[in-house]
Amino acid sequence: MALSEEALQAHREQLKCGFKDLDEFFPQCMDEAEALLSPQGIKDYLDGASLVCMIGRGVGPVLTYLEEMPGIASKLGEETLNIISQAVWKMSRTTNGVSIPPFLQTIGEASRRLGSVELLEGYIEMVFDFMDRTSGSIHGIHTTIPSPGLPDFLNQVPTLFNALSCEGVRNWVEYGIRNYSNHPERQKDYFSLQSADSKAVMQRERHGTLFMDNERSLDLYLRCLWDDHEHLVPYSSAFDELRKPRPYYDGYGIRVPDVYDDRDGISGLNRYRILLAHIAGHRKWTEAIVADNFSPFQREAIEHLEDARIDRLLMAKYPGLKPLLLALHPRPDEHDCDNEKESCIRHRLAMFSYAALCHDHGYENEDLLEFLGRFNELMASGEHSTKAIASIAVSYIARTRRQMDQSPKIYFKDTEVDYRDDNRHMWRFIEESDDEEMFEDAAKRQVSHEEQEGLPPRHYKEWDYNTKTYRPDWVSLYETLHPSGDAGKIDRLLAKHDALAKQLKRILDLLKPQQMVRVRYQEEGSELDLDVAIRSLIDFKAGSQPDPRINMSHKHDGRDIAVMLLLDLSASLNDIPEGAEQTILELSQEAVSLLSMAIEGLGDDFAIAGFSSNTRHEVHYQHIKGFGEHWDDTVKSRLAAMEAGYSTRMGGALRHASHYLGARNADKKLLLVLTDGEPSDIDVSDPQLLIQDTLFFFIDMEK
Repeated sequence: MALSEEALQAHREQLKCGFKDLDEFFPQCMDEAEALLSPQGIKDYLDGASLVCMIGRGVGPVLTYLEEMPGIASKLGEETLNIISQAVWKMSRTTNGVSIPPFLQTIGEASRRLGSVELLEGYIEMVFDFMDRTSGSIHGIHTTIPSPGLPDFLNQVPTLFNALSCEGVRNWVEYGIRNYSNHPERQKDYFSLQSADSKAVMQRERHGTLFMDNERSLDLYLRCLWDDHEHLVPYSSAFDELRKPRPYYDGYGIRVPDVYDDRDGISGLNRYRILLAHIAGHRKWTEAIVADNFSPFQREAIEHLEDARIDRLLMAKYPGLKPLLLALHPRPDEHDCDNEKESCIRHRLAMFSYAALCHDHGYENEDLLEFLGRFNELMASGEHSTKAIASIAVSYIARTRRQMDQSPKIYFKDTEVDYRDDNRHMWRFIEESDDEEMFEDAAKRQVSHEEQEGLPPRHYKEWDYNTKTYRPDWVSLYETLHPSGDAGKIDRLLAKHDALAKQLKRILDLLKPQQMVRVRYQEEGSELDLDVAIRSLIDFKAGSQPDPRINMSHKHDGRDIAVMLLLDLSASLNDIPEGAEQTILELSQEAVSLLSMAIEGLGDDFAIAGFSSNTRHEVHYQHIKGFGEHWDDTVKSRLAAMEAGYSTRMGGALRHASHYLGARNADKKLLLVLTDGEPSDIDVSDPQLLIQDTLFFFIDMEK
């Protein structure tokens, strides 16, 4: 539907570009934009076109941007509108402005072949790396010439991405830069695909099955066979040098490699199909479980056995998948990792996974066979689930645990099953935030009421000073959000100490950060930086590139402190000290209220938690105030409801509090403990044991 004259005129006024040649094509561009973009997307679209107009390269780049960007933004996301306009602006600030037209003319085809905003950003980074490494030097002599081969490379981008994976294009570009960066004519021949060297390297990099060539058929496969309509998003290792990416899925789609080679007689297309079948199986049959109560070894075991369960279900639904799964699953030799120099945990789990898929596995290990029997019985019963598999996995890893499993040297041969995803969907992390907001947001995260009321325990080590070693996973700590009470009780306590509170307020007003510091060299700021502006004007008059960062702004030279206050809530707080009229608990409430008011006045991040214990199996940790909360009636009501009970096992509570404090992004971190006595618990007869554990915690903190 065509836009009205009024709407079209409003959009034309928003486009800050005076070229009359645009008027003929602008209505068609806006009709497409209205059909494909959101209102915010249309604003970003016109702002981006205005920015492209400001580069001073004529009407061509603006018209190309207007024509190409609605389709790109519709496919990859509206954030690409700003990404590409900013890339054009940045390119215009260099000597490579002549490359802007071919960059914009080919960005549509490049985006279609790349298929995701992450790969598009990687491609743009590659273009700027190309400019940085090939501009301004001939035969080692510094000049101000643009990159000779960049326009030719950009013109060849559609051809390159149609023939090569992202990694292949990157390798092809790297070869040309490395060998011809100081030879302009040979560089142009290489990047225009005219030289024999260029064609040979391109042929060398051509391999595998490209995802983008098969996107439609794979999408239909996922929809028809698995009734799954999730969006497929490619990724590439070419732009991710620090780690090797693995397939996964999240709220934005299923992430798959941009290319698969044929392997072991299995075509790249069938490898894609097996990958999608496995992920579809997880999406259909895997239920997320709480991760916090499992060690890394236990999580690794659960993931392997759950993957095997999913593959068994896939084979049961479509038996023809079994030969493909077995061909792509490595078969570890039973005796390959019998040494005592490496961790063999991955080897044992890969053996179990293979044996779960192949009846004729030939393994003889008694523990493996026993737990494999339990796994098969569970699968045959029809009562299997992710939680049931987790129980078998935890038992198996405990039975087969070896001393060398802790070794940093891990045996990897024949242990990687690359058609499986990274299993991030399997885990629900209760501690996804650093305070009790995780309890308040439980419904949003689809956590059940039972889980919210009774979170699984967190296990902590404890120092044994007799043996000079830690007892692993010795303390079970349960955390909850403290119940609420009458916030007016805290207000009455503060009113009781009104004079002291006013004195504290006067002191705090003096301690608050007042000094303002300048932040110079800003493209946008509150005022002009005259020194830099004059220098830029001189550069401009002299014919040099002026520095656009001619503004400055101001900010407070403030404090950056995070404070965690840990309160002892043991039964001894119900005592009334000699000569006092209040219990220690009430005195604690008064002290904490005044301290909280003081820290809030300074603007520092702080949190409050209380703890008590009933043997090592039951340490209670209660959130009273989180780092993300202010000192308000909600927090006061929790503080007013504090009750004292049980014992004082301090080490586990300190370690849990430091876990939250350590996650804060602050220059200085302060952990305060308010207690009326030394650590103790009813299951500990040696009075020094818990004291030494607490002391050793602080020694560890200093290290």
